[in-house]
Amino acid sequence: MADEQAAAAQDEATRRLAKAVLAAEQALIEFEIAVETFRVEVDNFSRLHHQRLGPMYARLDELDAQIAEAVAARTGDPADIRKAREARASVLPMPEVEELFHGWMGSDGLFPEAQAMLTEQSVRPPQKVRPSEEARKVYRDLVRKAHPDLARDDAERARRDAFIARVNAAYAQGDEAVLRELAREWEAGPVPVEERLSESEELYARLEWLAERKELLAAMAAELEESAIGAMIKMAPEDPDALLEEIAEKLLADVAERETYLAQLVR
Repeated sequence: MADEQAAAAQDEATRRLAKAVLAAEQALIEFEIAVETFRVEVDNFSRLHHQRLGPMYARLDELDAQIAEAVAARTGDPADIRKAREARASVLPMPEVEELFHGWMGSDGLFPEAQAMLTEQSVRPPQKVRPSEEARKVYRDLVRKAHPDLARDDAERARRDAFIARVNAAYAQGDEAVLRELAREWEAGPVPVEERLSESEELYARLEWLAERKELLAAMAAELEESAIGAMIKMAPEDPDALLEEIAEKLLADVAERETYLAQLVR
């Protein structure tokens, strides 16, 4: 009788541990979804910022150099001449290796635009910082179902890894149609093997792995939030696309102001 009670108590403890593992898995997936969503926004904001506002920044640098040169020409002051040379040097800096690849290579390798040029394929760059709400919904549902962390063996993890990579690529582009096609593909795919109750030792190991994975994701999230682009997105969390437009308007005003000042200097 005592042995049966001990066995029953052990089984109950194992069931509770299994529930804890399941809850931890779901929480980790939700956290990963949030981190990946923010990473996509940071990446898209950075690229769109460079594409849309880069020419304006370049124009401002050129105007600053011309203004400094006009002032130096008027005054002949050695300090003004030095400032003019420094301003001109900043317009045409000697490129470093990193600058040669700026806008073409990220942490995951070549950006889609660069890859497309090398392979002579077309690619649609992101049009917005944040994908549509529908695209975000389909993305979240897909990740919850197909996330590699739900795999129980290497073969299943490899299948899920490859599939989620395609999901992330479609989400980064905000391509709702492709995401919906991937959702249909997943539903029609092989049915995941039904989970069985693991041994307590395996469940404890699983919890430890989940905790380590969460710490890694937390570090990634902190790095994104502390980056310059991440800080800019946090300034307009509801509509980061609108922030780009605000910055563009401010830059256009700055350009107009400098052009007016330069015209006065060279009269």
